[in-house]
This record gives sequence, structure tokens and C-alpha cells, in this order.
Amino acid sequence: MSAGMIEIRWHGRGGQGAKTAALLFAEAVMATGMYIQAFPEYGPERMGAPVKSFNRVSEDPIVIHSGIKNPNYVVILDSSLMKSVPITDGIGKTGKVIANTSLSASEIAKELDIDINQIYVVNASRIALKTIGKDIPNTPMLGALVKVIGTLDIDDVLKNIKAKLTAKFRHEPGIVEGNLASIKMAFDEVRN
Repeated sequence: MSAGMIEIRWHGRGGQGAKTAALLFAEAVMATGMYIQAFPEYGPERMGAPVKSFNRVSEDPIVIHSGIKNPNYVVILDSSLMKSVPITDGIGKTGKVIANTSLSASEIAKELDIDINQIYVVNASRIALKTIGKDIPNTPMLGALVKVIGTLDIDDVLKNIKAKLTAKFRHEPGIVEGNLASIKMAFDEVRN
């Protein structure tokens, strides 16, 4: 692993878009010239079942092709998973957790038994309901991740994602604009 590699683990439930968020994030990062991997971990896929997706980002070619054991960032799309899934496995003392929750960072730090400096929170469900009309928190959490990582330009990310979503939803511009608004709102609202 190169010194500049970033590893990300996404936790969600089937139907919340963890895989889609990892893929959109990968495409936005790839547009900057970085090397990227995005892959899901498949199990008994069904609506509501816990799922994981992963990203690796590096300035150098990525030669690792295994699961991520020690992520730099963990993104939680559904805070109910904190009671049933080992969310903090492998993050050590420097990994960051970004949670979709209405609770404070100190409340989440206490629940996960990690340092408050490792926790970032945003109410992505509220943002998704407001911007796209559905509790699908993947794009808001993507915006929060971009902010927490701090090395990506949000305008470049939005431009790239707009192109991808427009190609997919060309006859539904409301979906495109709603998702872009959700990314930007979560980018602005994520807190430590």
C-alpha cells in the first residue's frame, strides 16, 4: 500500500445505495486522475439486509485486490447498524467514522466507544427527504465524505456526478438536481 492510499468502508442496508455511492465516488475521484477501486461485498442480498461497499484511492496504481481490513474512513448510511455490525473494526486510533444520524458526535463517540475526534455526523436521511423526497442517504453521505477527506474539490465532484446522473436520468432532471443538492447540503452540514 502506498503512503498516499485512502481506504473507505461503506455500511448500509440493501436499498440505501451503499454500492451506488461507492461507484459514484470512484468515478468522481477517477476524473481527477487518481487511481481508484470500488467494490461491494456480496452476501444474501435483500432489501434491508446489512451490506458493505469499499473504495481505495491512490496517486499510484493500486495493486491490492483484497477486502479492506483497516479503513481510513467508515461511512454509516444507517445508524441502526451500530448496534449489530462491528462498524469500528480495523479503524484504530486514526480512522474516521461518518454517521447518518440526528445524534451529536459525542453521543455517537460514546455509543461506538471511540474518541470524539474520530466522529463526524450529518442527518443525511433528513437531507435526502428534503432534496429527493426519499430516505435514500447515499448521495448526502457521499458529500459528507468529500468534506471529511478534505482533498477533493466539491465543485469538481458535483460536476462529474451531474454528468453521470444526467446520462442515467436524462428524462428526470428532478432526480439529478435533488441528488446534487443533497451532496452539497451534506458537505455543508457535516460536523465533528
